[in-house]
Amino acid sequence: MTAAPLPYRVTAVRRETSDTVSVTLVPAGAAVLAPFAPGQFAMVYAFGVGEIPVSVSRIDRSELTYTVRLVGAVSAALCGVRPGDLIGLRGPFGTGWDLRRARGQDVLVVAGGIGLAPLRPLLTAALATPRDFGRLNLLVGARTAHDLPYARQLRGWTAARSPLRCAVTVDRPSPGWPARVGVVTELLGEARFTPGNTTAYVCGPEVMIRVTARALCGLGMPADRIRVSLERNMRCATGHCGHCQLGGVLLCQEGPVIGWDRAEDLLSVREL
Repeated sequence: MTAAPLPYRVTAVRRETSDTVSVTLVPAGAAVLAPFAPGQFAMVYAFGVGEIPVSVSRIDRSELTYTVRLVGAVSAALCGVRPGDLIGLRGPFGTGWDLRRARGQDVLVVAGGIGLAPLRPLLTAALATPRDFGRLNLLVGARTAHDLPYARQLRGWTAARSPLRCAVTVDRPSPGWPARVGVVTELLGEARFTPGNTTAYVCGPEVMIRVTARALCGLGMPADRIRVSLERNMRCATGHCGHCQLGGVLLCQEGPVIGWDRAEDLLSVREL
């Protein structure tokens, strides 16, 4: 973990949606000391503008990818970078998805929109050793088809030869949309898993997390086997500013990935 941002060079920029960009980076000098794990985040620094927390969306040795949604000045600067540009990186920070807890079990991954970004390295790791797990499932929901990131990869995951059972739904279909319409929890019936022998990984808008986790508990899944990512109000990543505090938990220190057995009460705290 680094205290000051280290320079990383942009090697590729890929537009995922109208307001979302994936930026691939390699070290321009010294790399961050510890390797990133799926679910962890970095403080990504646009020189002269500021920094924001962003979960890693792809890990390939020293090459890292971050998927950024344009919501403010810093994210706008990061969405505007080009290959060859330099940006800063601090990290890794926070807890990861910890796929080891799912060994021998069915795996259920549920993503809402850009929430698929922190889950993508988890899926990559599970698909690299599918025999370590039971049945692999991915359920993805978005507002529209145009809000789905990683369109090409989603097509590969939904292919018949993939060991991953993947289902996608949107709230508002465009003409010719071939898949489901509705909220992501309506896809639970299409997944293949045994609730008592499954670990679930959930990331997306808070309302989607709450509805999904409660639906899974209603099916008999233990709350501690439902892992959720709570990135609300992240700011400094060091626990000093307090913006990420929910109840007595500083999410940048004890999260963002925690079990639903702890997260349910924390999400009853209204956003600041």
